[in-house]
Amino acid sequence: MPHVFVTGGLGYIASHTTLVLLDHGHSVVMLDNLSNSFERVYDHMKMIAGDKADGMKFVKGDMRDAALMDRLFAEEHFDAVIHFAGSKAVGESVERPLEYYANNFCGAVALLEAMRKHKCTNLVFSSSCTVYGMVEKTPITEEFPLAAASPYGRTKLFQEEMYRDVAAADPSWRMLLLRYFNPVGAHPSGDLGEHPLGVPNNLMPYLHQVALGQREFLRVFGGDYPTPDGTAIRDYIHVMDLAEGHVAAVKLLLKDAQLGCKAVNLGTGRGTSVLEMIKAFEENTGAKVPYKVVQRRAGDTVAVWAATGLAESLLGWRSKRGLAEMCRDQWAWGSKHPKVGLGLRALCCCCCCCSCRCSGDPSACRAVG
Repeated sequence: MPHVFVTGGLGYIASHTTLVLLDHGHSVVMLDNLSNSFERVYDHMKMIAGDKADGMKFVKGDMRDAALMDRLFAEEHFDAVIHFAGSKAVGESVERPLEYYANNFCGAVALLEAMRKHKCTNLVFSSSCTVYGMVEKTPITEEFPLAAASPYGRTKLFQEEMYRDVAAADPSWRMLLLRYFNPVGAHPSGDLGEHPLGVPNNLMPYLHQVALGQREFLRVFGGDYPTPDGTAIRDYIHVMDLAEGHVAAVKLLLKDAQLGCKAVNLGTGRGTSVLEMIKAFEENTGAKVPYKVVQRRAGDTVAVWAATGLAESLLGWRSKRGLAEMCRDQWAWGSKHPKVGLGLRALCCCCCCCSCRCSGDPSACRAVG
């Protein structure tokens, strides 16, 4: 049974990934310093996992704690690592760049040092489509130029470059850099999902708050884009599909000794406009979502979606869930836990997309149970 170390384990994407790892027979140790997550997530993960919950363990701590990392790797003998941990808000990274480089980049260096010392050389990295910067054409392939536009994005890009250098210097390393597009939705149980810090940075949690009557209306930034309905287009992927992509990545790491270091897009390969998502949400939940189209927001791109051919050929993975499942699972989560995300400080008020001046990365949000 493969034994996997998951950093940032109680976050939005990491928590869902851990549950899928358990479903596939893996055992998991999760490390999280709780700076951007809640310990009660673990209780709900155990409830969802049922009799498989014995296969996971949570450790509170920071991967920059060398003594802790040394102890964990010495005791656990991990087969692979999935690295999610990091600070992930673009606006905050502009205000506090040194903290972002110290936490994200230096944390990754500390992780690699522990892995090298204990001869664990299989790594899946939680990267992001933010490394592509402001793209002008789609679909985006892994060969597109890399041009991160914020300190947060550069911490992702610099990590990618470091991983490529490490693998080039030592062929025993096997690394997959998974570039996410727009994860949405929640666990189908309705007991695990995205917990935005303040006003949501991403469309789906904002949309469900409007549907619940917690916000008056949804602001759609731009109705005059050169798209069929005039609104921005993004590649939304169900968080459970994304989690399954990580399991496929771990499987490949453990069987292909010549893998080296490769970047892989994880998306659906399909673009959905903001108005299309609103319509799908209303049709699949019965809820109404009042919205107003307002002026475009500086820095937003027109259309972004992934080319998924490499994920299909290399990982044997493709997304399976459509807009209906994304909306139904998001609504199950939002209606079952209606107060999640309220009463916290506001970060920014946006509602249409990623690959913009906001984080573009829903893993910036907390997971909650």
